[in-house]
This record gives sequence, C-alpha cells and structure tokens, in this order.
Amino acid sequence: MYSSERIVITGIGIASPNGNSLGEFRENLLNGVSGVERYDIRYVGETLAGVCHFDPRKYQKRKEIRNGTRAASVAIYCANEAVLDSGLDWDGVDRTRVGVYVGITEHGNVETENEVYELSKFDYDTRYWSHYHNPRTVANNPAGEVTINMGVTGPHYTIGAACAAGNLGCIQGFQQLILGEVDVALVGGVSESIHTFGIFAGFNSQGALAAHDEPTKASRPFDMSRNGIVIAEGGAMYVLERLSDARARGATIIAEIAGFANNSDASDMVLPNAERQSQCMRMAIQRAGLEPKDIDIVSTHATGTKAGDIQECEAIRAVFDASCTRTYYNNTKSFIGHAMGAAGALELAGNIPAFADGVVHPTINIDELDPECALPNLVINKPVNAGSVDVILNNSFGMVGINSVLIVKRFQS
Repeated sequence: MYSSERIVITGIGIASPNGNSLGEFRENLLNGVSGVERYDIRYVGETLAGVCHFDPRKYQKRKEIRNGTRAASVAIYCANEAVLDSGLDWDGVDRTRVGVYVGITEHGNVETENEVYELSKFDYDTRYWSHYHNPRTVANNPAGEVTINMGVTGPHYTIGAACAAGNLGCIQGFQQLILGEVDVALVGGVSESIHTFGIFAGFNSQGALAAHDEPTKASRPFDMSRNGIVIAEGGAMYVLERLSDARARGATIIAEIAGFANNSDASDMVLPNAERQSQCMRMAIQRAGLEPKDIDIVSTHATGTKAGDIQECEAIRAVFDASCTRTYYNNTKSFIGHAMGAAGALELAGNIPAFADGVVHPTINIDELDPECALPNLVINKPVNAGSVDVILNNSFGMVGINSVLIVKRFQS
C-alpha cells in the first residue's frame, strides 16, 4: 500500500580506503588523509588503488569468506555495521519485512578472472572449475549473501547502475518503503573493483588510469595535472525506515531523504552529457520541493578525467547560478579514488556529518585549478566552516550514460 510518509536514515555502515567507521572516515576527510596506496594486480603489475583494510571476519567465518565473494564481504560488513549503528533490536525485527538493495557497478569479474587463472594451473581442465562459480557470479550475489548472513527473508536484489549505483540502491529502498513492501531497508552500494585486472587494463587502454609518483596525490579531480581515475573498493550501507516506525522505537534519526532523480544521456558509451546531468539535478531539486539556492553542499561525482570533470562542472553551472551564494562544492574521490558502485553511497556518507558540525570537507590535491572546472565556493585543500548545513545534493554518474542525483536534508521534526 502506497505511503506518503517521510523516509529517514537511522544507521550508516562503511568500509573505505581511509576509514572503516563513519567517525574515522569523516576525521580523515577533514584532516586531508588519503587512502590511496601502491597496489599490485595480476598482469598489470604495480599501479595505484584505494584499498580497504576492514576485517571481514568480524561478521563472517573463514569458510564463508573463502566460498563467497569480496563484494559480498564488503556488503555484509557495512550492513551489519549500519544495523548496529541504527540501534535496531535485530533479534526482534520481523525479517520478512526487511529488504536489501545493493548498488553495484559490475559483479562476477573478480571471481571469473580468479577461477580462470586457477584453471590455467590444470591445463584448463574444466573438471577443476569451482562449483561455487555460479552462486558467486549471479548478479544478485552481494545482496543475497547479506540476507544469508543476517537472516533476512524479505526481498533482495542488486541494482546494476555503473557508477550511479550507490545512489540508486538508496532510491530503491526509499521506493520500497513508500510502497509498503518492507518496513526496514538496508541500502547502498559496494565495489570489489580493485580485485579484477580487467578494470585497470580497460581504463589504461582508454588513457584514463591515473598515475603519480606519490600515491596519495594521484586522485586529483579538477586539477590541471589530473590524468585519470584511481580505482578503489569499498562500500556504504544505510538503514532506511519510515519516520513513524523510527519514532515509535525511539531511533536517533541521522537525516531524511528529500528527493532524487535518475535519467539517461542516450548519447555516448563513455563521454558524459552535461545537459542530461543538469536535467537530472533539476529534477531532483524540484521533487524535493527546493530551489538550487537551498542546497548547501553539492557532492560532485568528478573522477579526475579531463573531459568528465569539465562536463560535470558545466552541468553544475547550468543549475546553480549567482543566487546560490551559500552553495559549496566538494569531492571525496580525491581522498579515496573512485569506488565505482559504492562511490555515491560512500561520498554521501562523508558529507552527512556536516549536518551536525556545519563543516564542509575539502577536495584535496588541487595545486592548480583547471579554469574549466572553476566553481564558486569549491572547497579546496582545507575544510570550510559553513556555519550550518541543511541540504546535501549527491551527484553520481556512470558509463553508458546513467545519471543519478540524491538529495538528503537535516532532519527536522
């Protein structure tokens, strides 16, 4: 049954290259601490990546980790942390009324590459092919493994939406709560991308793989010397509830989902379309009942590619005019790299604490701002105290022309 209730965030769990709790992540964003490091991957050799160092054994047994997938381990860790943060009496929750909606960029590449490599040791005799291959590589795996781990018997699925997926996981959960399909939604996005050599080789063949002598300076959106993407793994999961349910159990409400939109470029496999991006932002703002000048932080998607950053800045300037004097712009990928399907969910998480402290975390590694990426109030290298932050707009755009925008606001009763 359709509900007109407000949907709120009551728990957040993350695994990122520079922090495995929201507190640690936020502290490192405010202090300019990068999570990018040197990384060696089969067939590619030494490169750079945002690597997570969480302990999957906190919520999984060794056998479960071995037989499952890295993406699922990230999702399981984040989902359990989110439930813990929410204060839900998990033993008392009706788990037939819990849904799990996880955004992903791709799934199965890591496992397939690893299994083909192992098979090569047996002269490609398929009798040695892993019998875990099929459950590891089905598209619903990360969300499905969460349900097994947490005893969730309500609906689950993944949302394949390239690098827009983290936002769309949250949007899906919102919609399912409004429809009355579930009472609790575990939502967000995850990525295991650094464990597949193919993604590094693919970006390298495009001339879009970042390189720098100093790993922590490699991810540099908007900077004149930016030269590509730093690939990262990670995840962020949220507990979403209807406001009445959250109030009834005395939950601490972190934020409220105010609006969202997603659309398609329909123009190119890789090159973003600024007109469609600006359209997506406008739709989200309108659906939230807001105006551009009401947005306090725009969390940019910018990945560090020459064309991509410029296109997004063009889109932003088309939406946010001279009246938006209190709108600040920042970027989280400069700290952790591009976490693909997890990017939107992680980047939103890094900004949500601004509702409490009024501080906008910076974009680091900007030594010389590209004039084509100049934005008023772009927060560069040091945090800015905005005084108060009430509304955050989170941009996430992906390959094959998929765009998503999610707007959250400070909860006010």
